[in-house]
Amino acid sequence: RLQDKLPKSHKEKHSLVQGNPGFDDADAAENTGSDPGERQESATVKLDTDEEYNQLQPYAGMPKEVLLLYSTRARYRVPREILFWLTVCCMLALLAVTITVIALSPRCLSWWQVSPVYQVYLRSFKDSDGDGVGDLRGIKEKLDHFLELHIKSVWISPFYRSPMKDFGYDVEDFQDVDPLFGSMKDLDDLLAEMHNKGLKLIMDFIPNHTSDRHRWFNLSRNRDPLYEDYYIWADCNVTSPKPNNWVSVFGNSSWTYDDFRGQCYLHQFLKEQPDLNLRNPRVRQEIIDIIHFWLAKGVDGFRMDAVKHILEASHLRDEPQVDPNKPPELITTEWDLYHDYTTSQVGLHDLLREFRAEMDVYSREPGNYRFMATESYDYQEVDKTMMYYGTPLLKESDFPFNFYLLDLPQNISGWWAKHLVDLWMTNMPRGKWPNWVVGNHDRSRISSSAGKIYIRAINMMLLTLPGTPTTYYGEEIGMENINITKSQMQDPSASRDPERSPMQWNGDMNAGFNNKTNITWLPVHPDYQTVNVEAQMKDEGSVLSQYRSLNRLRQSELPFQRGWFCYILADTNVFSYLRELDGHKRAYLMVINFGKQSATTDLSSIQELPADLKVLMSTNPVNDGKLFQKSRILTEPGEGLMMQYSTYTRFHPNHPAECFVSEKACYMETIDILYKC
Repeated sequence: RLQDKLPKSHKEKHSLVQGNPGFDDADAAENTGSDPGERQESATVKLDTDEEYNQLQPYAGMPKEVLLLYSTRARYRVPREILFWLTVCCMLALLAVTITVIALSPRCLSWWQVSPVYQVYLRSFKDSDGDGVGDLRGIKEKLDHFLELHIKSVWISPFYRSPMKDFGYDVEDFQDVDPLFGSMKDLDDLLAEMHNKGLKLIMDFIPNHTSDRHRWFNLSRNRDPLYEDYYIWADCNVTSPKPNNWVSVFGNSSWTYDDFRGQCYLHQFLKEQPDLNLRNPRVRQEIIDIIHFWLAKGVDGFRMDAVKHILEASHLRDEPQVDPNKPPELITTEWDLYHDYTTSQVGLHDLLREFRAEMDVYSREPGNYRFMATESYDYQEVDKTMMYYGTPLLKESDFPFNFYLLDLPQNISGWWAKHLVDLWMTNMPRGKWPNWVVGNHDRSRISSSAGKIYIRAINMMLLTLPGTPTTYYGEEIGMENINITKSQMQDPSASRDPERSPMQWNGDMNAGFNNKTNITWLPVHPDYQTVNVEAQMKDEGSVLSQYRSLNRLRQSELPFQRGWFCYILADTNVFSYLRELDGHKRAYLMVINFGKQSATTDLSSIQELPADLKVLMSTNPVNDGKLFQKSRILTEPGEGLMMQYSTYTRFHPNHPAECFVSEKACYMETIDILYKC
């Protein structure tokens, strides 16, 4: 047999294929002397022994010699090469498409751009232990409320250890939680639970001042060599004039004499809130260390408080009077002076950019961008506010808070609403992201100052303007100010209590804010039995239900997230604008009546609009689904209409002066992607 003639290695290989029927047939034929020509197509292999043997077509488990013999034949080699090069071409094409998509795709929106920022005033949100003051565990109990509102970003007012002279803005220890609000463990638990639910926590950061009980201040007034210049000190005594005419935000002189040190210290707020000396490098490093402490804990961002005050002119000159003829002894309020030396000083933005750079170190973690917003009331000097955006080369705030819509009640009308919106949009640096505020813990609730009739329309505008809206707790249900008697007053400025009343959760005792004892730090509004979260969740036409629907639409429809914002019309009653995106068939027209009477709006001159417009959502639910001719759009006072229409004809190319976009993008409907255009 041939096997007996093979070397040992070939015998082993030959034995591996003895089970092949074709091989057995060939072997049998050799032994019986059958004619090889009667067999099927065969192959002849030359072995080391110069012996030959014949084999059938390739089979599984064949020896290498047989495989190599057949693999070189064209009918096997050519398809293999075709498949190889086809695979290479497909991989290269896929790589090219991937690179192209990445290169053409616009930047993804961050979490602080996608969701409104919801402000929780901690003392008033939810009391978990029955002491009448809201706390951290109370917020944890109500996290699902944010999810129901489609909120992802939650800003919480200060919870640092504090004597509470200014409700937490007078900080005794920047790295501890005040027992009134809970413990550090309560904060850790809250933060962990928020992150588990996909929520982001923004905390107040207060770089301008501390409490007079802070360790630094006590060391400074004792002239400790390391802390002597941590605060702003100037020579004076009890009887001599103050160092200058500077006035506190809360009124009267910004200087208070300290008996122990024998000098006056500066405080731009309460006398219990001495200003830090941010020109001292050691103080700046202390602030940076505090930033690192909280970011390392996992806090997602900061709202920087009172930033325009954090530097003062070192020469300490008198500030110019608004009325030069007014006797100096009558200068008692901040409105009596031009604050040339106490606000927005040279070096302020360098300081904030340094803080921003420290935060960016933590933003390198994938999916953990750290957000920074700044608070600065600059009133008519809007150009100063815009400086907080930074420059194209130097990053600062993600946005400064925009407080101009707080002035809407001064002259509520369509053209005034447009003026306040346009004030921001025309001054905002190109490519930056806008922000809108209609209420906070320092200003009257918008439903009280503007009128309850307008709260739905204001929420509609807030959630359909470009950028990030900010919602103060309770605005989603239309809460109003409370009336405060002198005996109930808590605020040292005697003016901010009305907008800080307890959150109205249900119609039970204390509106569900404190369901353990009959104690609340401020009175509950008497309308809580009807104006509360529980009742409005059941009513599809309520302020809360409309807020939820608007926010859900804002986050699901690309024109609201990435699209153009264009003015259409503004008059005594109506403010109208649209949101559209290139390549996206659906566009949205907003018609909001801020007037005091019914209005018929004629938009027939707007050729880009279709003749008939259907109401997708109205603040008056009876008008949902109604069809209007664009020449006769009827609205009642306080009514807002959102009308959806379908067309690829865009408004903005023919009206560039009336339209704004932060980052231009286009939509390709066939493959459902955004791209740069």
